[in-house]
Amino acid sequence: MKLYYATGTCSLSPHIVAKEAGIGLELERVDLRKTPHVTERGVDYTSVNPNHYVPALELDDGSVLTEGAAISQYLADLKPESGLAPAAGTVERIRLQSWLNFIASELHKMYSPWLFHPEYGTQAQDVARTKIAERLATVERHLAERSPFLLGETFTAADAYLFTIVGWSPYTKVDLAPFPVIRAFMARVGARPAVQAAMQAEGMRVAA
Repeated sequence: MKLYYATGTCSLSPHIVAKEAGIGLELERVDLRKTPHVTERGVDYTSVNPNHYVPALELDDGSVLTEGAAISQYLADLKPESGLAPAAGTVERIRLQSWLNFIASELHKMYSPWLFHPEYGTQAQDVARTKIAERLATVERHLAERSPFLLGETFTAADAYLFTIVGWSPYTKVDLAPFPVIRAFMARVGARPAVQAAMQAEGMRVAA
């Protein structure tokens, strides 16, 4: 399988899941700065994912999966013994999906695109940061009750996604000072060997 990624984007989330599950992936970087986007082999990325964004996962049969949360669930289900996704049909599985959807709709799409495009203006960005702070307060309360991870004792695909998106905070000037439980979560997840391996493979700086 091949993961199409771009450094510093949400492609890190399924990459972490794959590393945690012990699933080997071929990697192909996508240059999002060029229009149209091209892969490191010079392929027009729209031929891989017509939605233009990463990640995309090319399966061994040549078919392609898109949407990071869906890709993460697929990879986790390949190795159910990893515990990265509870079994289908269980309440815990629905809790996982609830968190994946919450992160995607309430956090991911508040950080991006609003905080990555200064042309939207400071007013729009201030609104986005206020909304993010409200959502992070929800996460803070939940982690305080269910620590160390979103579903309790077991690291799951939802934690990989949360780590990836909240990791954009320094770049986007989202203040995490009011959220000590989240900051402890970020440090805890960032210290995991699989997380560090995924970050290094994507050319990201890893905290010592």
